[in-house]
Amino acid sequence: MIKLAIVCTHPIQYYVPVFKLLAQKTEIKVFYTRGKDAVYDNGFQQFIHWDIPLLDGYDHEFLINTAQQPNSIHFNGIKNPEAIASILKFNPDRLLVYGWAHHSHLQIIRHFNRKLPILFRGDSTLLNSTPFVKRLAKKYLLNWIYKQIDIALYTGSHNKKYYNAYGLKERQLIFCPHAVDNARFHQQGNLPVREILNVQETDLLIVFAGKLEPIKNPNLLAQAFLELNLPHTHLLFTGSGILEKELKTRCCSNNNIHFLPFQNQQNMPSIYQAADLFCLPSIKESWGLAINEAMAAGKAVLVSDQAGAAIDLVRQTNGTTFKSGSKSDLKQKLTELMTTRNALRLQGASSLTIIQSWNFETQVKSILNAL
Repeated sequence: MIKLAIVCTHPIQYYVPVFKLLAQKTEIKVFYTRGKDAVYDNGFQQFIHWDIPLLDGYDHEFLINTAQQPNSIHFNGIKNPEAIASILKFNPDRLLVYGWAHHSHLQIIRHFNRKLPILFRGDSTLLNSTPFVKRLAKKYLLNWIYKQIDIALYTGSHNKKYYNAYGLKERQLIFCPHAVDNARFHQQGNLPVREILNVQETDLLIVFAGKLEPIKNPNLLAQAFLELNLPHTHLLFTGSGILEKELKTRCCSNNNIHFLPFQNQQNMPSIYQAADLFCLPSIKESWGLAINEAMAAGKAVLVSDQAGAAIDLVRQTNGTTFKSGSKSDLKQKLTELMTTRNALRLQGASSLTIIQSWNFETQVKSILNAL
C-alpha cells in the first residue's frame, strides 16, 4: 500500500472529506502547518470555529508553527522547523502539497524534490492581468517552482491553462475537480431563512454568501439592485467583513435588502435553499466554491466572468456570467434572469445536473491515479 504524506495549512471543509475517503483506500497522514490554535480570519473579521467535524477519519498531525504572526495569508506566516523531520518519520512513498506560497510548503517541496514524487494542488489562474515587469518576474519564479513538481492536480480549465503557461507538460496534469459536499448542500436545512427575513414564498430572492470585502465586490451588487428596483424581489447578504458597515448604511432605506451575519457550515444549506438566484460579483476569484455550493442546492447562478469556475460550471441552461465590474451588464443580466420562479427553478435543476460530476469521489480517484 502506497503511503501518502499530505501537507496542508489547516483543516478545510472542502478538503477533509477527500482525506477521509483517501484514508479508506491507502495509508495517508496529513501534516497541518498553520498550527492548532484558532487564527483570526481577516476576511470575515472574526475567529472561525467550524461546526462540522474536521479531524475524524484520517491520520493527521499539527506541526508547531514558529512564525511571529501565524497565518496562512502571508508567506512568512507559516514556519515549521520540524516539518521535514516529521514527514520523514512517516516515511511516505509520495507527497501531496496544497499550495506553495508559504515558507514551510516551499521548503518541503525543495527538500523532497527528486527524493519523492511530488503531487501539487492549487487553483491559481491567469485571469487577472499584471504589469509586464511583475509578470516576467513571476514567470521566472513559477517556472522554477513548478520544475520541482511531478504532477499537478488541476481544478478546472483556467487552472490547467495556468500550469501550461508555467512549464508543466500535458503528461504532468491530472484533472482533479474542485468539489463540495453536494449531498449536504442539496438537503433541506433547518433554518427558516425566508420566514426570518419575512420574504414571501411568491417573491424572488437573490443571495450573496461570503466575505463582505472589496475583492468580492458586494457593493456592485447592492448598487445594481437598488437602481433596478425590481418588484417582489429581495436581496440577501450573508456574511461579515470590512464592508459590512458601509453596505448596511448604503442599503438601510430599502426594506427588500437583508443581512444575516456569518453563518457556520450547518446553516449554509438553508441559506442556499432559500434562494432563487445565487450571485457572485467578485473582481477576481481563483475558483469560487460558493458556486458549487449553490449549484448543489439546485439554484440558478449569476457569476462574474473573473471567477475561475465560470468557464466550467456556468452555462446558458443554469444561469449566466457578467463582465466583472460592469454595473450595466450586471443590471442587464439580473433583469433577464429575474423573471419567474419557474424559469429560475428550471435553471436550478440544470445546475444540480451539471454539478453532480464535480464531486469528492472523482477527486479521490484522480489522486489515487496520480500515485
